[in-house]
Amino acid sequence: MYRKTWLENGIRVVTEAIPQARSVALGVLIDAGPRDETPEQSGLAHLAEHVMFQGTSSRDALQIARLMDMAGGHTGAFTARDYTCYYATVLDDYRTYAIDLLGDILLNSTFPPDSVEREKQAVLREIDSVRDVPEGRVNNLLKAFGWPDHPLGRPVAGRPETVRRLTRADLIYFVHEHYLPNRLIVAAAGRVEHDDFVAQVRDAFWRLLGRAPAAGARSPGHHAGVVVEHCPLAQAYFALGVPAPPYQHGSRYGLHVLNTLLGGGVSSRLFRRIREERGLVYHIASEYHAYRDAGMLVVEGSTAPEHLLTVLGLTLAELWRVVACGGPPDDEEVWKAKMHLRGQHLLGAESTHTRMSRLATQELYFGRHLPTEEILAGIDAVDARGLQRLAEEFLGEALSRVTVAVVGPEAPQHYSARAVEDLLAEFSPAAGPRGAEAAAACV
Repeated sequence: MYRKTWLENGIRVVTEAIPQARSVALGVLIDAGPRDETPEQSGLAHLAEHVMFQGTSSRDALQIARLMDMAGGHTGAFTARDYTCYYATVLDDYRTYAIDLLGDILLNSTFPPDSVEREKQAVLREIDSVRDVPEGRVNNLLKAFGWPDHPLGRPVAGRPETVRRLTRADLIYFVHEHYLPNRLIVAAAGRVEHDDFVAQVRDAFWRLLGRAPAAGARSPGHHAGVVVEHCPLAQAYFALGVPAPPYQHGSRYGLHVLNTLLGGGVSSRLFRRIREERGLVYHIASEYHAYRDAGMLVVEGSTAPEHLLTVLGLTLAELWRVVACGGPPDDEEVWKAKMHLRGQHLLGAESTHTRMSRLATQELYFGRHLPTEEILAGIDAVDARGLQRLAEEFLGEALSRVTVAVVGPEAPQHYSARAVEDLLAEFSPAAGPRGAEAAAACV
C-alpha cells in the first residue's frame, strides 16, 4: 500500500493507501528548521512558519483561515528541531482543496509587513507561555545547558531578543534559500490513490525550482553539569539527561526498549520505585529524545523541594542498577517493555495523521519507508542479554556525563546546584566502588 515518486523538480511524494478510511492526512515536511539558523537568528524558522498563514498573492489571512475551518478536521504547522511541517487532516472530499492551499501558502506567501510584526508579538507571548509551564521550561533549560554550542540546544521559538530583531527580509531570504524541492517531502495517508495524488502535488508545486545545499550533520558535544533556575513554584521540576545516539542509530530499537523499561509506563522501574513505593512524586517518566545529529535519554518529573536530592539519587540508582548493581533486566521485564512498544506502534497506526507523519519522517531520516513488519521485528529481536550489553556500553559511559536542570523555588536548606553536583559525583563511574555503594544505599 506504500508508494513513492520523485517529481521532475526533485520533490519526493510518498503515500500509504488505507481504503477503509474516510479521512486523508497530508503533510509537507521541509528539511529546514532551527539547525539552519545562526545563533543571532534563533526563532527564524518558527516565525516563518507562523507568517506563512498570513496571506498569499491570491488569498488574505481571513480567506486562508476560513478554508481551513470549512474543510473540517485540522490544518496547521509546527517547527521541530530538525524540520518544519505543514499538515492537514480532512475528509477525502477536501483533499484537492487542502493540497492546493498548502501549495499556495508555501509558494505564494507575501509576508505582509504588518502581519510580520503582529506574529512576532504572538511568538513572544508563546515564549512567555512556555516559561510559565515548568515542564517546558526545565526541558529547554536542560537542552540549552547540555548542548550549549549547537542548534539543538536553542529553543525552537527563539529567544525574545533574537525574535525582536528578525525582519521581513530575513523571513523571505530563509524561505527562498531552504524551501526548495530537494528539501521537500509531501506525504499522504488514508483514502488516497497514489497516481492521482502525485498529479495534484505536481499541479500545486510545479513552479518550485532550484536546489538547496544538503543539510549537513554536526554532532554536538554533551556538556555535563547542573543548572538551576529559581522561580516561585510549590515544587521543584527536574530534568536529568545523559547523551544518547541519534535517531537513525542501529541500536535504536534496544534504546527504545531500555527507555520503556526505565520510565516508559506505570510499570516502569522509575515509576514503581519512586512514585508507587515511595510516594515522592506524582509524575516521573523517561523519554529518548532523538534527532539527526544527536540524542539524549531524559528523565523528567517534579517533587517537593525537600525531596529533590532523594528523588535524583533514586533516579541515578536505577540507572546504575541496570549497568552494574545487580538489577539487569530479566526476560519477563524485557518482554513487557516490548509489548508496550508494540502496542503503542499498532494503536498509533489507527490514525491517518500518525501514519502520514511516519511516512514523512522515515523518508527524512532513512530515505525509505520502514514497514510495520520491519519495525515490529526490530523490537522483537531485542532480548535481555543484548539489552544488558547495550546498557553497559551506553549507560556505563553516559553516567560519567550526566546533566541536570532544575526549575523550582529558592530553598537552600533543601537543595542547591552545589548539592546536586556533589550527588552526581557520588554516583559517577569515576567514583568506582563508592558509586556502586551509593546506588545500593539509595535502592
